[in-house]
Amino acid sequence: MTTTSNFSLYGIGVSGGIAIGRTKLVSHATLDVSQYQIDPAHITDEVNRLDLAIAGVRNELRALRDEMATSELADDIEAFIDIQETLLNDDALSENTKAYIVEHGCNAEWALVQQMDAWLAQFDQIEDEYLRERKFDIMQVVERVLKQLTGHVGVAAPDVGVESHTILVAHDLSPADVLQYKYHRFAAFVTDLGGATSHTAIVARSLGVPALSGLRLARQLIREGEMVIVDGDSGSIIVNPSRAVLAQYRERYQQQKERREALMSLVRRRPKTKDGVETSLFINIEMPDNFTAAQKVGAQGIGLFRTEFLYLNREELPDERTQFLAYRRVVRGMKGKPVILRTLDLGADKIHAGIDSLARVMPNPALGLRAIRLCFAEQALFTTQLRAILRASVFGNLKMMIPLLSSAEEIRQALDIIDGVKKTLDEEGVAYDRNIDIGAMIEVPSAAIAIEPFLKRFSFLSIGTNDLVQYLLAVDRSDQAVSRLYDPVHPAMLRLLSHVLKHAEKAKIPVSMCGEMAGDPEMTRLLLGLGLRHFSMSASTLLAVKERILNTDLGAQKKSIARILRSNSSLKTRALIEQLNQS
Repeated sequence: MTTTSNFSLYGIGVSGGIAIGRTKLVSHATLDVSQYQIDPAHITDEVNRLDLAIAGVRNELRALRDEMATSELADDIEAFIDIQETLLNDDALSENTKAYIVEHGCNAEWALVQQMDAWLAQFDQIEDEYLRERKFDIMQVVERVLKQLTGHVGVAAPDVGVESHTILVAHDLSPADVLQYKYHRFAAFVTDLGGATSHTAIVARSLGVPALSGLRLARQLIREGEMVIVDGDSGSIIVNPSRAVLAQYRERYQQQKERREALMSLVRRRPKTKDGVETSLFINIEMPDNFTAAQKVGAQGIGLFRTEFLYLNREELPDERTQFLAYRRVVRGMKGKPVILRTLDLGADKIHAGIDSLARVMPNPALGLRAIRLCFAEQALFTTQLRAILRASVFGNLKMMIPLLSSAEEIRQALDIIDGVKKTLDEEGVAYDRNIDIGAMIEVPSAAIAIEPFLKRFSFLSIGTNDLVQYLLAVDRSDQAVSRLYDPVHPAMLRLLSHVLKHAEKAKIPVSMCGEMAGDPEMTRLLLGLGLRHFSMSASTLLAVKERILNTDLGAQKKSIARILRSNSSLKTRALIEQLNQS
């Protein structure tokens, strides 16, 4: 084939790493739909053709549900299929499309795309990112119907001979599409649509392959079989790279591979500093199946299970049994190692349409009804989750953690609700761990400053640096206009961390950290010096953090830590941290 000149496209890196290979274009029917008129005598036949196509998609989804029932990502796919089936049954899709066929006398494909465009226009008016990305679910279900209409059902998998070097390029991919490639070990995928919170992004991270989304024109500009480099870390794809660039990335890819292999030798090593200080390393997970990563990297447990992700990908709210089974699966899978479940942190950018309190538009969602505040407002929702957590607690080492508490009064209210649920379970004769450890997130400045009631009422604490930095510095970390001000090593932040850790040590209450800061190897020595001993992070960063711990002489860095805490400048602080890491 004739190659074009090299060029680069930039999007959102939804799953990190580097991949080099040849492109495989994933064909999507909506790119090629044409309009033609239908003889009035055959309009009914055209409407029936649409009905048959929709029925075909229902059968396709039913078969997919059965096929993926034993998959590691069965819960993700179940949620995805529920949404697709709901959209398929919506009058906005089926009945309105039929009405368009009758009114305009046109073919079903064209009518369906016109109806899709009208539907999507409504979603474009939604400010919330998560809800706005649900428009991709509409596009995916329309794709399925169009493929039935045109006779191109499904997505062709890459040739087995080149599977490990294949880069999928698509206008969009559904989670189910991605899973169909799972056993072909494709190298990476890129899509025009989607974002970091899309269903497909979640599946990509679960599969551990580099992935980019939001590239806009990749499917149009990239040709079949072209050599490309996907850089999931920078969010870029280089098409037809020069020999020099290709050689550079091949060297980087080999270095990454060797680096990963070298780090794997640390899996069984205890995370202990050179001078014998013991630490604990845990992983954060979003979905039940993610717990398997703990064993692969030698994690000592699950430090944060973000339970709200069980809610985000479902049309209906998960009931008590659904949650119980999910929690039990993780606890059993960890075989006695600790599992810390954070209670619901819905709200802000994580919305479920089935929760009445989240239906209104909040002027400042990050400071509004979210996490424990939402649970206080929707106590039936909270009680259902608490029952599921407590029921699962008898199957292993399960702990419960409450997010976004800000005062002694909120502590009392939350613990009173938990005690009430325990009493109800007692009356019903339902077993649970009566000694279950209950902890709290420290992610609001008021909780960090007035730490005493937290130390008195909870068995453990966990510092959520993502929100703590945001609230302490009054910086919306999702706003690009001010994102440069989001600074985890701001002098105020480091002094606040030191304050929390010193008081917790004095009270003999264990403190972990589960924000992004905990998984940054450049921050490891600093955090150790401040007194942190328990870290929780993405599985992908755990071994790099362990390596830094193993190479640290904690006793030798006391003076350096003291200098860092005395600094009043972020620039100076970063320079001192760099020196600390070079020692």
